[in-house]
This record gives sequence, C-alpha cells and structure tokens, in this order.
Amino acid sequence: MQEGRIRDAQEEISPDEFDDIHHPRHGETDFEKLVEKMMSRRGFLGRGAAFAAAAFVMSAGGVDPLSAFANANRFGFEAVPAGTRDTITVPKGYSWHVVARWGDPMWSKGPEFDHATRGTGASQELAFGDNNDGMSLFHTGDRNVLAVNNEYTNIGIIHGGVGGGKPATADDVRKNKAAHGVSVVEIDQKNGKWSIVKDSPYNRKITPDTPMEITGPARGHALMKTAADPEGVRSLGTWNNCGNGATPWGTYLTCEENFHGYFSSSDPEVKVSPEFRRYGVGPKNWGYRWEMTDERFDIAKHPNEPNRAGYIVEIDPLDPESTPKKRTALGRFKHENAEVVLAANGQVVVYMGDDERGEFIYRFVSEGRYAEGGDNSNLLETGKLYAAKFADNGRGEWVELTPESTGLASQAEVCVHTRVAASAVKATTMDRAEWVAANPKKAEVYCCLTNNKNRGVKPNKGGDPTPVGGPNPRANNRYGQIVRWAPDGGDHLSNAFSWDLYVVAGNPAVHKGANAGSANVTPDNMFNSPDGLAFDRNGMLWIQTDGNYKNAKGFAGQGNNQMLVGDPVTGEIRRFMVGPRQCEVTGLEWSADGRTMFVGIQHPGERGGDSHFPGGGDTTPRSAVIAVTRDDGGVIG
Repeated sequence: MQEGRIRDAQEEISPDEFDDIHHPRHGETDFEKLVEKMMSRRGFLGRGAAFAAAAFVMSAGGVDPLSAFANANRFGFEAVPAGTRDTITVPKGYSWHVVARWGDPMWSKGPEFDHATRGTGASQELAFGDNNDGMSLFHTGDRNVLAVNNEYTNIGIIHGGVGGGKPATADDVRKNKAAHGVSVVEIDQKNGKWSIVKDSPYNRKITPDTPMEITGPARGHALMKTAADPEGVRSLGTWNNCGNGATPWGTYLTCEENFHGYFSSSDPEVKVSPEFRRYGVGPKNWGYRWEMTDERFDIAKHPNEPNRAGYIVEIDPLDPESTPKKRTALGRFKHENAEVVLAANGQVVVYMGDDERGEFIYRFVSEGRYAEGGDNSNLLETGKLYAAKFADNGRGEWVELTPESTGLASQAEVCVHTRVAASAVKATTMDRAEWVAANPKKAEVYCCLTNNKNRGVKPNKGGDPTPVGGPNPRANNRYGQIVRWAPDGGDHLSNAFSWDLYVVAGNPAVHKGANAGSANVTPDNMFNSPDGLAFDRNGMLWIQTDGNYKNAKGFAGQGNNQMLVGDPVTGEIRRFMVGPRQCEVTGLEWSADGRTMFVGIQHPGERGGDSHFPGGGDTTPRSAVIAVTRDDGGVIG
C-alpha cells in the first residue's frame, strides 16, 4: 500500500489524509452503542491453534500439525531487535546487497543516476522505476527475469533537484510518469552479487503510456469508451501498481491501487458522480500534473477515463512484444495484490483485497480450467466474482456479484463499479484489506488488515457502516491484524469458510487490553500495520510492515518498518529484518534455488532529510530491491 507523501498546498500529506480533506465522510451517529469484541490475550493462541488443526484436517494429509511441529524450531535464525538505523538489519549469519535502485540504467545508453538533478524524462525512460513494490521472478533456461512494480514517486524527492520539489515543466511530467508502472529486468549473480543485466532482450519498461488491451465483461461497454478509444477495447498505461501475483502459466499480475490520485478537472465545478466519489476521483489530484501534457487525465474533458483504471493487469514478462491485458473480470477497486491458487479441478481462484478503510475482500473463480502446457491465456477473462461476508461466530461466506444480486444493470457494470456491487450484497467492511497469501501446505488463506482509524467511527465512502466486531475487533484500529480463513472441505471453490485472527498487532510495552495485541505479540516481536504477506515453500509466513515509524507514544519500541516470520501452526512470530528510516518493506520473492531472498525497500526518507539509503552520506534516498543471503550459502525459506 502507498503510504508515501503527496503535495497539497505546499504541505506533505499522505494519500489517506488527502482523501479525508477532499472527500470527507460523516461520522456514525451510534458510535456510543458499539461494543468492542476483542478476544482476550489469554485465550487467543489456543483458539488459533485449534483453527490451525481444523484447517489442516480439512486439507490433504490429515496429520495434526501441532503434534508434528510443537517442539520444532522452524525459524533457523536469531531474531533481530527493533531499531531506527538508516540501513538494513538482518540476523547474524546473513548479509544483504542492492540489486536494483530507482534510476539505475537498464540499457547501456542510459546514464548513471544523477544525484544533483535526479535525472530527466529521457534518462528515466531508460532506467529502473521508483518506489518498487510487489515483484515476481521468472525463469527461461538459465536466465532470471524479475518483474517489479513501481508504484508511485515522492514528488518532493524526484523533483527535488533542478525541479525544485514539484513538477513544473513537461519534462518533469515525462520523468515522473516514466518512474511509474512496471520494470522488467533480467538479473544475474556474479561473485555472489545480483545485479541488472543491461541490454537484455527481456528488459522492458511498462508505463502509464504503454498500450493495453481491455478484456472481460467491461470490454466495449459504454463506460469504457473515450474519444481516443471509441470502441472501449484499448487503453493506455498502468500506474500506482502496488502488490502483485504470478500465474501457473508464467505471467505476471500487477495490481492498480490508488489510480484516482492522478485525475483532476480543468473545470472546478465539474459534476462528480457518486461512483467517482466512491473511488476518490474528483477535481483535484495529488500534484503529479499529468493533465498538463495528457488531457485524458482531465475528467472534465474525458469523463470515462477513470473507469479504465483500477484493474489487475496481466503481463507476459518473457515476451517483450506482448500487449498487457487489463482483466476487468477480476473487478475494479484499489487492488493490493492477487493471490492465485488452483482448485482441485483446475479452476483458477484469485483472492484480492481492496486497500481502503472500510472496503472489502474479493475472490474470482475462472470459468475455464488450467491445463499444464496448454493455452491458458484467457483463463482470467471470464469467471465469477465474489465478495466476502464474515460472521461474528467464526464462519463466513462468499457472495457472488451479479446483476441479480447487486441490482446493477449488467456484469460489465459490476466489474466497473465493483465497490458499489459489494456494498449491495452487504459484504463485510474491512480494516484496509492488503496482501493476501495462501498456505502452500494446507487449504487456508491469510490477509493483512493493516489499520483503520475509522473503524467504529465513520462509514466507508459508500456509506456502509464499519461496526466493531468479527475480524475487525477494535475501534480506531491503529495497529492492524491478520485474518485467515479455511474453505469448507479444503476446497477453494467452496462458498463457505471458517475464519479466525492469526495475530492482532499492538504494543504490549505501552498498552494493556486490546491495543497490547494478541498473545503471540510480545515486547520482543511487536509491530504495527502488517501489509505485505507471502508464504515460503516450507509454509512459513513472511510479514512486511508499512506503518508508524515514529518510535514514540503508542508506537514506542517498534522502530522502523520491518519484516517478520510467523509459524502458522504454533503462532510464534520472530523479527527477521528491519528496514532503513521512513521506508516501507514491501515485495518478496526467492531465487529458484531458495538461496536468495529478494526484498523491496520503498520510499526511504519519504518525509524528507532523514534517510540517505542506500548510498549513505549526502546521497538521494532511493527505493531499491535488495538481495538477502545466508553467509553459509544455505536456503532461506
């Protein structure tokens, strides 16, 4: 999730704060009636263990994991303490190095990064993008191709050289546009260090100007048609790409999240529809000024253009000539990531979170079935879309979103106005559903609910209430939690599931009660705002954070953002890594042999002046992909 800073009236504010100012929501009138239903710390872990055992029994194997692992140490490292250093901290016996940084040239004709000017439009078009997020590694022969999201840019940093801290010229717009999207780079390892292979035939920049094909139910619908694309079948570009996914047939899924912050209106009195307000689209943007050179970002002139953003985009990273495809069947919202699993019968299931306070969790089930070695290119084009309902009793259901269930006129409208559709079926409003991860060892799925200051205080943008209860057990939730569910019968096609909370984050060194967190949170491993999430091949859960790093008051002792490892069976959690100052730790992947872990470091020094990662000294802070290895050459995860 983008927790960076944007410029508004010369003041650095967050995207959430921007939306609160420009799209205010009324508080609920019955807040006093809400009753916090937080589980006790004493009873939490017992319930979690019972859930884990039940979930495992529902999956293949039928062996109780508690007896198998109760006395085993599956971590293999000594936990690192929280910290505030402007560097990467990893356990004893591990090392790290930079693989790729914002501004690193991908081709020999590109210049090295210029710390004085921070580059030009031309140099950025030849370079690795900014604020990297989700990523996946692909293989062809002995070559390694890394696809990496470049979510956004910090305006004050990218334009802090000759630009003066904000975009002022057409070339400034060209530069910050080219820093968005997806960087596809071949990487290789020499003398133990990974780096970009310049001039590789696989190197590719996918930007807000790259032609895209629109597929699925919304293809050709009136809501998708523009003057430049009267048929509504092709669009330009992808931007604000947050988390990701990878398919069994070798394609990359990049997820468009806060797409709304790039649109504005030349007419300040433009009429904003309820659907646009639901998605945050209005007359004012975040300050990138793309409308200065590209009028499709002016909603007064091109009112349908925002309907063409907010999707999951499928990319073939091993075919540089291929056209990316916007998969409208998977819905339109602020996509965090896309977790792909195969059901037993071969149908493709994609779990997705909508990262905004009070929005929903979704599931897509393909109509077709995966065939190994066959043509799977259209599996994400048609299928069924669902939203999740969580009951307080630990049960839940998936409700299909159709014209009949939502009252919308067509499936195309369901896929364009997906939030409206989910509200219509009264799906459960969540505390910012971020990354979703499926356990490779059993049929269970986890989702980070990163935080929600509006829980029990305000409705969501659609007016849906956000009561305290179920998987969202705290009002004014500052710390976040991770919910998990197990489909009935171990079948990802089942519309019913059981759920519990794997962890409730908090600060037991400061608080007692709900804000201390669940029983598996201690002063030695505490954290806030779980965001990124991934399982390794051994079934261990890696948790990345994007939260409050002020290390004061309610967050005292938690330090910089970090990455932890959790054992889904025992509930134990250990801190593996601490990032540099003011960063988010996001994006995670492993080399084919498991001996290298690739981790994303986003927006170091985002508030200005407090980080010079990774160069040190007086260098410009730069987002980066790093590689973590064991000093003994062993496998990580």
